[in-house]
Amino acid sequence: MKDQHNYTAKIEWTGNKGKGTSNYKDFERSHIISIDNKPNILCSSDPEFRGDKTKYNPEELLLASLCSCHMLWYLHLCSESNIIVTKYIDRATGIMITKPNGSGYFSEVSLSPTVIVSESSMIEKAIELHKKANERCFIANSVNFKVLHNPICST
Repeated sequence: MKDQHNYTAKIEWTGNKGKGTSNYKDFERSHIISIDNKPNILCSSDPEFRGDKTKYNPEELLLASLCSCHMLWYLHLCSESNIIVTKYIDRATGIMITKPNGSGYFSEVSLSPTVIVSESSMIEKAIELHKKANERCFIANSVNFKVLHNPICST
Protein backbone atom coordinates (compact mmCIF):
# COMPACT_ATOMS: atom_id res chain seq x y z
CA MET A 1 0.00 0.00 0.00
CA LYS A 2 1.32 3.42 -0.94
CA ASP A 3 1.47 6.23 1.56
CA GLN A 4 -0.61 9.11 0.23
CA HIS A 5 0.01 12.78 0.99
CA ASN A 6 -2.44 15.49 -0.01
CA TYR A 7 -1.60 19.14 -0.60
CA THR A 8 -3.73 22.19 -1.21
CA ALA A 9 -3.02 25.60 -2.65
CA LYS A 10 -5.25 28.49 -3.60
CA ILE A 11 -4.57 30.61 -6.68
CA GLU A 12 -6.36 33.95 -7.01
CA TRP A 13 -6.05 36.07 -10.13
CA THR A 14 -5.64 39.73 -9.19
CA GLY A 15 -4.99 41.16 -12.66
CA ASN A 16 -8.46 42.33 -13.69
CA LYS A 17 -8.02 45.99 -14.65
CA GLY A 18 -11.76 46.51 -15.09
CA LYS A 19 -12.32 44.83 -18.46
CA GLY A 20 -11.51 41.24 -17.51
CA THR A 21 -9.99 39.26 -20.34
CA SER A 22 -11.78 41.23 -23.06
CA ASN A 23 -8.44 41.72 -24.83
CA TYR A 24 -5.06 40.00 -24.44
CA LYS A 25 -3.41 43.31 -23.54
CA ASP A 26 -6.16 44.52 -21.19
CA PHE A 27 -5.36 42.35 -18.17
CA GLU A 28 -2.43 41.73 -15.86
CA ARG A 29 -1.05 38.28 -15.22
CA SER A 30 -0.79 38.98 -11.48
CA HIS A 31 -2.00 36.35 -9.08
CA ILE A 32 -1.50 35.21 -5.51
CA ILE A 33 -0.59 31.73 -4.35
CA SER A 34 -1.82 31.15 -0.84
CA ILE A 35 -1.53 28.16 1.42
CA ASP A 36 -3.14 28.07 4.85
CA ASN A 37 -0.96 29.50 7.64
CA LYS A 38 1.85 30.58 5.27
CA PRO A 39 2.82 33.89 3.67
CA ASN A 40 1.32 34.62 0.27
CA ILE A 41 3.50 34.36 -2.83
CA LEU A 42 2.96 37.20 -5.31
CA CYS A 43 3.18 35.88 -8.85
CA SER A 44 2.84 36.85 -12.47
CA SER A 45 3.93 35.44 -15.79
CA ASP A 46 7.42 35.85 -17.18
CA PRO A 47 7.93 39.39 -18.53
CA GLU A 48 8.30 37.80 -21.98
CA PHE A 49 4.61 36.89 -21.66
CA ARG A 50 3.38 40.28 -20.43
CA GLY A 51 4.21 39.55 -16.79
CA ASP A 52 5.55 41.62 -13.91
CA LYS A 53 9.31 41.13 -13.54
CA THR A 54 9.12 41.93 -9.80
CA LYS A 55 6.97 38.87 -9.07
CA TYR A 56 7.70 35.16 -9.17
CA ASN A 57 6.59 33.27 -12.26
CA PRO A 58 5.63 29.59 -12.61
CA GLU A 59 8.86 28.72 -14.38
CA GLU A 60 10.96 30.12 -11.52
CA LEU A 61 8.81 28.31 -8.98
CA LEU A 62 9.35 25.02 -10.84
CA LEU A 63 13.12 25.55 -10.63
CA ALA A 64 12.85 26.44 -6.95
CA SER A 65 10.78 23.32 -6.26
CA LEU A 66 13.37 21.09 -7.92
CA CYS A 67 16.22 22.79 -6.04
CA SER A 68 14.48 22.63 -2.69
CA CYS A 69 13.41 19.00 -2.98
CA HIS A 70 16.87 17.91 -4.13
CA MET A 71 18.56 19.82 -1.31
CA LEU A 72 16.28 18.38 1.37
CA TRP A 73 16.88 14.81 0.18
CA TYR A 74 20.59 15.49 -0.17
CA LEU A 75 20.93 16.85 3.37
CA HIS A 76 18.93 13.88 4.68
CA LEU A 77 21.23 11.40 2.91
CA CYS A 78 24.35 13.24 4.08
CA SER A 79 23.20 13.09 7.69
CA GLU A 80 22.61 9.33 7.35
CA SER A 81 26.08 8.91 5.81
CA ASN A 82 27.91 10.98 8.43
CA ILE A 83 28.72 13.67 5.87
CA ILE A 84 28.66 16.98 7.71
CA VAL A 85 27.41 19.71 5.38
CA THR A 86 28.00 23.22 6.71
CA LYS A 87 26.77 25.21 3.69
CA TYR A 88 24.64 24.52 0.62
CA ILE A 89 23.82 26.92 -2.21
CA ASP A 90 22.28 25.95 -5.54
CA ARG A 91 21.97 28.11 -8.63
CA ALA A 92 19.66 26.28 -11.00
CA THR A 93 19.07 26.99 -14.65
CA GLY A 94 16.35 25.70 -16.90
CA ILE A 95 15.75 25.60 -20.62
CA MET A 96 12.19 26.15 -21.76
CA ILE A 97 11.28 25.75 -25.42
CA THR A 98 8.28 27.62 -26.81
CA LYS A 99 6.36 26.32 -29.78
CA PRO A 100 4.87 28.41 -32.60
CA ASN A 101 1.39 28.09 -31.07
CA GLY A 102 2.61 29.69 -27.81
CA SER A 103 2.73 26.52 -25.73
CA GLY A 104 6.02 25.27 -24.38
CA TYR A 105 7.91 22.81 -22.26
CA PHE A 106 11.08 22.48 -20.23
CA SER A 107 13.69 20.40 -22.01
CA GLU A 108 16.07 20.26 -19.05
CA VAL A 109 17.03 21.78 -15.73
CA SER A 110 20.54 21.90 -14.34
CA LEU A 111 21.13 22.06 -10.61
CA SER A 112 24.55 23.43 -9.63
CA PRO A 113 24.86 22.97 -5.89
CA THR A 114 27.94 24.27 -4.12
CA VAL A 115 28.40 22.26 -0.94
CA ILE A 116 30.80 22.85 1.92
CA VAL A 117 31.60 19.85 4.13
CA SER A 118 33.53 19.81 7.38
CA GLU A 119 36.37 17.48 6.27
CA SER A 120 38.08 16.82 2.93
CA SER A 121 37.68 13.05 3.44
CA MET A 122 33.92 13.58 2.98
CA ILE A 123 34.09 15.22 -0.44
CA GLU A 124 33.95 12.12 -2.66
CA LYS A 125 30.95 10.61 -0.88
CA ALA A 126 29.27 14.03 -0.70
CA ILE A 127 29.45 14.34 -4.49
CA GLU A 128 28.15 10.78 -5.00
CA LEU A 129 25.07 11.42 -2.86
CA HIS A 130 23.66 13.88 -5.40
CA LYS A 131 22.75 10.96 -7.67
CA LYS A 132 20.89 9.22 -4.87
CA ALA A 133 19.14 12.47 -3.89
CA ASN A 134 17.94 12.87 -7.47
CA GLU A 135 16.57 9.32 -7.46
CA ARG A 136 14.57 10.07 -4.30
CA CYS A 137 13.43 13.63 -5.07
CA PHE A 138 9.63 13.77 -5.30
CA ILE A 139 9.67 16.67 -7.74
CA ALA A 140 12.41 15.27 -10.01
CA ASN A 141 10.44 12.02 -10.16
CA SER A 142 7.38 13.97 -11.30
CA VAL A 143 8.80 15.82 -14.30
CA ASN A 144 9.32 14.53 -17.84
CA PHE A 145 12.61 16.29 -18.60
CA LYS A 146 16.22 15.77 -17.62
CA VAL A 147 17.39 17.10 -14.28
CA LEU A 148 21.16 17.40 -14.52
CA HIS A 149 23.57 17.94 -11.62
CA ASN A 150 26.82 19.86 -11.59
CA PRO A 151 27.88 19.73 -7.94
CA ILE A 152 30.93 21.40 -6.48
CA CYS A 153 32.10 20.28 -3.09
CA SER A 154 34.88 21.60 -0.88
CA THR A 155 35.84 22.23 2.73
